[in-house]
Amino acid sequence: MDKNISRLRRSRQTRARIAQLKAVRLSVHRSNSHIYAQVYSGCGTRVLAAASTVEESVRKEVSNGGNVNAASLVGKLIAERARAQGIEQVAFDRGGFKYHGRIKALAEAAREGGLKF
Repeated sequence: MDKNISRLRRSRQTRARIAQLKAVRLSVHRSNSHIYAQVYSGCGTRVLAAASTVEESVRKEVSNGGNVNAASLVGKLIAERARAQGIEQVAFDRGGFKYHGRIKALAEAAREGGLKF
């Protein structure tokens, strides 16, 4: 198995567990140059809030979207937008990525922003 297939397998297992709980899900995806975060409804069909380093407002604040500083900025932004929707409790879906580096920075920033997971 290559790295991407292993990551997708881990991702499917996590999403299956979260789907059984019918919990609101904070999903994270990262590429080499950007990081994306979305909050999905309990049924998994609606995106309630989204933030990424592709957005114009974020690009003005950080020069590079593929580093820890950009990830923490996106974490704060997604927490702010989710709380504006009335969401405080989420299940963290790291997308099969290891919990370190940019994923960890985004998660910690979202927790500081008021999301509980």
